[in-house]
Amino acid sequence: MIRALLRFMGLAAFGITLLLVAAWGVFALWYHTPVQPRWVLPALWCAIAIAALAAPWLGRWHRPTQIVFVAALVALLGWWGTLKPAHQRAWSDDVARLLESDIARNRVVLHNVRNFDWRSQTDYTVRWETREYDLSQLASADLILSYWMGPHIAHTLVSFGFDDGRQVVFSLEIRKEQGEAFSAIAGFFRNYESVLIASDEYDIVRTRTNARGEDVYLYRLNLSRDAVRKLFLGYLGEAEAIRNRPRFYNTLTSNCTTVVHDIARGIAPSLPLDYRLLLSGHLAEYALDQGGLVPGYNYYALQAAGYVSDRAKAYAGPPEGFPRAIRVGIPGIDDARQNVQP
Repeated sequence: MIRALLRFMGLAAFGITLLLVAAWGVFALWYHTPVQPRWVLPALWCAIAIAALAAPWLGRWHRPTQIVFVAALVALLGWWGTLKPAHQRAWSDDVARLLESDIARNRVVLHNVRNFDWRSQTDYTVRWETREYDLSQLASADLILSYWMGPHIAHTLVSFGFDDGRQVVFSLEIRKEQGEAFSAIAGFFRNYESVLIASDEYDIVRTRTNARGEDVYLYRLNLSRDAVRKLFLGYLGEAEAIRNRPRFYNTLTSNCTTVVHDIARGIAPSLPLDYRLLLSGHLAEYALDQGGLVPGYNYYALQAAGYVSDRAKAYAGPPEGFPRAIRVGIPGIDDARQNVQP
């Protein structure tokens, strides 16, 4: 009885493992197959995997079937290792350039800051700028969450504010090629490179609220000026690392939320891992629990006050007034700061 149970458990474990490996192989081949029609190699891999799954009941064909599967798996893994990220592709306009920075004491110059004028998702004016900032005037950091796929998944951005009223936003994004669209599943399979974008709020926030119709929330982070500076420089270090060595985006392990957590752990090493780092729509709740948002408010009050989509859509003034307009009534933001001209 015990032997039969152990045999059953062993076969079950073998079957589950093989099914997971088979599913991974199907998606890997589907997104990267060099053969047309696209389904040919995934179908061949499925056939080999099914035969391997049935191997214990194939009698004298048991071992040859396993050998074929192992050989196919080795070949698949070898091919997978040849997939490398690159900077030289036909990129979409909005991710065509890499952020560069020059830092000298408190002076930082950012090259390739995106400041597009978006009229729709496909109608826009391309504009890349060089901007200079004084790090001694770096005053605040705001967490921005843009919900594009239900209440549990959001794109994470961080906006940095200076004493003169200017804001610059950092966002880790997929580096789309021309005509390419994002797929969360494809993001597990080395389908996209990563790019770190620095952008004007009138570009990167407004395109999400106005052109894409996403629900966007903004929260003031409860950080000292020293911590804000470290977070800012952490983003610049991440951008430099990507520029020097291209990397793949990964939906689970290397995305817009994990980069914030990784940089933040450089400031506060005790920050714990949490499921809300995966379900990024709940990241603000995680930040509040860690003391990272304005104290004295519960999450629902901060969320209600931080909804900026309606204010962004209603704003009809000049671009430089946009950051003040969307922050009206948000806890932790000094009203006097909102009246400072950029």
